[in-house]
Amino acid sequence: MTNKQCLKSAIVALLGTLLLPGTAFAAGGEMPSLVHDIGISLLLAGVLAVICVRLKIPSIAAFLVAGIIAGPIGLGLVTDSGNIDTISQLGFIFLLFMIGLEIDVKKIFNSGKTIIVTGLLQFPLSLLFGFGVVKLLLLLGIGTAVLSGYPYSALYIGIIMAMSSTLLVVKLFQVNFELDTEPGRIALGLLIFQDIWAIIVILIQPNLSNPEIVPILMSFLGIALLIGSTVALSRYLAAIGFKWIAKVPELILLAAIAWCFLVVFLGMNLDTITETFMGFNLHMAVGSGMAAMIAGATIANLPYSTEIISKVEIVKDFFITLFFVGLGMSIPAVEGLDIPIFACVLAFLALLTRQVVFFPLLYGTGCDQRNSQVSSIRLAQISEFGLVIAFLGLQLGHINPGLSSAIIFAFILTALITPLLYSNAYGIHDKLKPFLTKIGFKPPKESEKEEGKIYSLALLGFHRVASSLLHEIGRTDPEFLKNTLVVDFNVKIHKKIASRGVTVKYGDLANNETLHHAGIDTAKIVVCTIPDDLLRGVTNAKLVKAVREMNPGATIIANAVEFKDTKKIYDAGADFVYLGRVETARGIMDVINKTLTGELKTFRQVLEEKEGEIHTRKEVFE
Repeated sequence: MTNKQCLKSAIVALLGTLLLPGTAFAAGGEMPSLVHDIGISLLLAGVLAVICVRLKIPSIAAFLVAGIIAGPIGLGLVTDSGNIDTISQLGFIFLLFMIGLEIDVKKIFNSGKTIIVTGLLQFPLSLLFGFGVVKLLLLLGIGTAVLSGYPYSALYIGIIMAMSSTLLVVKLFQVNFELDTEPGRIALGLLIFQDIWAIIVILIQPNLSNPEIVPILMSFLGIALLIGSTVALSRYLAAIGFKWIAKVPELILLAAIAWCFLVVFLGMNLDTITETFMGFNLHMAVGSGMAAMIAGATIANLPYSTEIISKVEIVKDFFITLFFVGLGMSIPAVEGLDIPIFACVLAFLALLTRQVVFFPLLYGTGCDQRNSQVSSIRLAQISEFGLVIAFLGLQLGHINPGLSSAIIFAFILTALITPLLYSNAYGIHDKLKPFLTKIGFKPPKESEKEEGKIYSLALLGFHRVASSLLHEIGRTDPEFLKNTLVVDFNVKIHKKIASRGVTVKYGDLANNETLHHAGIDTAKIVVCTIPDDLLRGVTNAKLVKAVREMNPGATIIANAVEFKDTKKIYDAGADFVYLGRVETARGIMDVINKTLTGELKTFRQVLEEKEGEIHTRKEVFE
């Protein structure tokens, strides 16, 4: 046996010993069951998470598997599953508190028709689609072992098909620095609407067996009352309190948690308060999840919200881990193939719902074919909220344990394929494009080339750098804008760009024919404004090479993400290559030098008199 094999055997033996129930010696007291069970759960979750990260598998899958191993159908290592259930409820509260912190109501209503209309319609339409498909499956005799005997099964599946995973999707967009792209903004907006819909479902769930309108209306009245009182408290209590402790960062987490539970207890005891002080009980109590989300939303606009989010995020991850471990423990033993097969059916149905409901809605509300398809593909997974709703449904007796297990397995399946779908979304769209165009989902028509038109400047791609550059040109030389060309595929911003007096054309930068027809071959200066980590199907080096071949006399300016990339881009034919971080550092160094010579105040004053205060700057991307 090699040294490496000996080491592996020793590690396995050590873990096996550690996972056995501990013996209390005279030198120390017996470990409480709560501490023991949390420790076992975190140990397994941590080990499996490391392995999953290595294999590029979402960590949530590791947490669920840890629960299966530690639970009754696994090794039975947890002495009291109620301990983990209690802690997981805390994780649920922190999850909704974080969602509340990240909800910007003003931003939602300013996000445009696509996100608002799709966000409002996507959930009910997806629910109806999922409900209808399940009813059809039952008529065909598919899934009867999992669905029969529980009248709410089809409704629950429809609800679960309507939601995508906030944790998985947002994390992937953040890791790939694409949260600020068009698909990123669409996905984030829809996820926020889905989370709000999920909270409404959780609110109505207990009344499904007795769906009377009065109790439901009283529940919404309680939410409205809690929102009103919490907003008032946040302005006159929370704002002052956070101001006092702003200079003591270690207390911000404690204050945020205190605020969260203040609102939770207020919501849960609304009936007690009204009965004690007003003499009536309308049954308006608000559940802990909804109250936690309201608590987060009401302090989301405080100057300290960023600090609050960063502090709570650490604690939330701890409890969320235990929440998913607890879900894994709740999975019953699988007997036969009915549950795994139906889990595959649910995973396929989730993918189908995105194409049948999400994509047409996005396209119909003004999003172009490419962004609609990419956004839909990247949202093709079952939500962690779906697991919560299924968990509550099981407790309420609305669904059977077999369906709950199938939903969890379907979540794992879709979580495993999510990274692949995310990274290949543009490639999948390219393959589907001919079919989509044929059935009526046409891409924007590329503009015809204007013969004889010569552009002084052409911007390839349009994002924040191009937005600021356009503003500077307009401020210093407005006439120059009339001879400026922008080529970009995001048709939603074309009207806003054109309002600056610029010629804007739809086009895919990866297509040389598109660039030629747009008029790049006549431009005097060509600037590639999009970095490689945001480009799809092309790089700055390839783009520069293509432009140089079609326009040998142009001055080409491109950008690089890493230092080593600059040589490739220069070799491809660029006249100048810039790096965003280097240009930023040079600007900051100038400010530092002004500070050292005592000229900073004057420098800023002159700059603001000349260009206006930075917060008043109006760009395409603000």
